[in-house]
Amino acid sequence: MSTTNDKTSTGLVAWLDERLPFSAFLNKHLLEYKAPKNFNFWYYFGSLALFVLINQIVTGIWLAMFYKPMATEAFNSVEYIMRDVNYGWLIRYMHSTGASFFFIVIYLHMTRAFLYGSYKKPRELVWLLGCFMFVLLIAEAFFGYLLPWGQMSFWGAKVITSLFEAIPYIGTALAEFIRGDFTVSDVVLNRFFSLHVAAIPMLFLGLVIFHLAALHHVGSNNPDGIETKNLVDEHNKPLDVVNFHPYYTVKDIFGFSVFLLIFFAFIFFQPEGFGLFLEAPNFLQADPLVTPEHIAPVWYMTPFYAILRAVPSKLGGVMAMFSAIGVLFFMPWLDRCPVKSIRYRGFIHKVMLSLFIASFLILGYLGTVPATPTLTIVARIAAIFYFSFFILLPLYSKYEKTKPVPTRLTRSH
Repeated sequence: MSTTNDKTSTGLVAWLDERLPFSAFLNKHLLEYKAPKNFNFWYYFGSLALFVLINQIVTGIWLAMFYKPMATEAFNSVEYIMRDVNYGWLIRYMHSTGASFFFIVIYLHMTRAFLYGSYKKPRELVWLLGCFMFVLLIAEAFFGYLLPWGQMSFWGAKVITSLFEAIPYIGTALAEFIRGDFTVSDVVLNRFFSLHVAAIPMLFLGLVIFHLAALHHVGSNNPDGIETKNLVDEHNKPLDVVNFHPYYTVKDIFGFSVFLLIFFAFIFFQPEGFGLFLEAPNFLQADPLVTPEHIAPVWYMTPFYAILRAVPSKLGGVMAMFSAIGVLFFMPWLDRCPVKSIRYRGFIHKVMLSLFIASFLILGYLGTVPATPTLTIVARIAAIFYFSFFILLPLYSKYEKTKPVPTRLTRSH
């Protein structure tokens, strides 16, 4: 019986391989893909990002079956999902909490790139594709944030879309084009729903495929920043690498297990994330006549929102906010140091990178609280440190005094 099954399986795989190189693709990109042997904790977040993306797609499809993208029905349909659909509350919280965890994973994934120079040659395209994905992720989160049609969703969308009005000459027309109306209404709800469930996910998935293809073409970076493709023995066999499966698939399964423990702990016990994942005003239906006391985006957008508020001019704030994201695209060319890993970089770079990360975290906090004169000054100082990292990087990195880089991979630490 087992022999018959094996032959059937082999025959099916052979039939499929004749028409689609399924086995070759699986071997090249998973089973036999060579990865550096010293991956550490920071390398969990790439696979975790893909894991959370699948969660968002599956739960999003399920929610879309019950959601009604109409201003008169949107809020009630979400309440219906939460109260009357079997396990609807679980699916909704997996999606809303999953959005926050997606950004947590992505920010940590980007931090690893900064630490180990994963944006440097030959991975510039991998980094650029990742930056485009980050922009799309922000857009996807923003479009989805409006859909519950709660107070914070409505007023947050109103504030963000009105920012485009600051652009000279075309601002008002551009804002009306984005909303499809003079203000946030049923029209923009339908428009954002379409973008959230169809257009952006398709673009995002396409970029994910290109991102992984580009990564596997040049090979993964490692904590030492050494190009393992150049490390071969006398028989031209690669050194200091292992097959991704089973070594890293097993390691990733452990990472997924720890992640799911934390993820479901929040879902079951603190789905609002202490007011950061889901704000209290969003449990009230949108009312265009009642403005919330404090309007702010979700926590993962607050660093850029704090930069926006820190600039007195509305146009200047919009330019600074978009520049804070756009400057990320230029990292491969701003950093002129030949050494990739933070382990062997100079003291100045370590200090500047630490200040950059600290300023980002401070801005993230300041964006969640009401602006005061004192906090505005703090936000301006943090914004200066944020942009100083990128401005000064090409100046000091070219002459940076670095430590000797080993010729072989060291142990993970």
